[in-house]
Amino acid sequence: MGRGKVELKRIENKINRQVTFAKRRNGLLKKAYELSLLCDAEVALIIFSSRGKLYEFCSGPSMEKTLEKYQRYTYAALEAGQPAQNTQQSRYEEYENLKVKVEVLQRTQRRFLGEDLENLDTEELGQLENELDLSLKRVRSRQGQHILEQLSDLQRKEKMLLEANDELRIKLEESNEGLQRSWKAKQPSIPNGHPSTAQSDQVLFERLQCNNITLQIGHSREVTSEVNVATSTQTRSGFVPEWML
Repeated sequence: MGRGKVELKRIENKINRQVTFAKRRNGLLKKAYELSLLCDAEVALIIFSSRGKLYEFCSGPSMEKTLEKYQRYTYAALEAGQPAQNTQQSRYEEYENLKVKVEVLQRTQRRFLGEDLENLDTEELGQLENELDLSLKRVRSRQGQHILEQLSDLQRKEKMLLEANDELRIKLEESNEGLQRSWKAKQPSIPNGHPSTAQSDQVLFERLQCNNITLQIGHSREVTSEVNVATSTQTRSGFVPEWML
């Protein structure tokens, strides 16, 4: 018996619907690949799931170039003499397509920010995590490069400051040497045979010391004479004078 005609309608069961979508999607992508390979045709296929996930296949260099080629052919057909109403209709369709692309990009951006993740399954969450890890590695790499550039700039500035400091130190030493030479040149010269100021002070101090010793010695002799006279007086008279008490 032949197989009966199957009525095409929306599958109500969510699990069966997802399984059927996965099988038919893979089959459609496989057919598109076979068609491009067997017939040497440029095939572009775009599929959006009910959750908004994108699946695409392109046998050309890229999907963007294929779409540009499609737009060129569309515009050429419009310029060939299609009514203005059809032109407006095509522009409206182009607007709708751009609107869909913007919505997809906005949804992707929200997911990168950790929002609108309720409708993603485990596979999609894993893919999103890998993309975030790759982005984080790029950010850290750029941050490390920026830090190295700042460190190199600081080292260059430090080297310039050290060189300027050395130049100032050399100039200061030269200035001090010039001042010393100028001061020595202004000092009066001492003629030969005359002692310097320090030597004169030393001689004067030695003379003062000698005079002091002489004075002390003379004073001791006078006191000794008085004591001897007093002793002889006491011996003769038998008493001590009042001035010696």
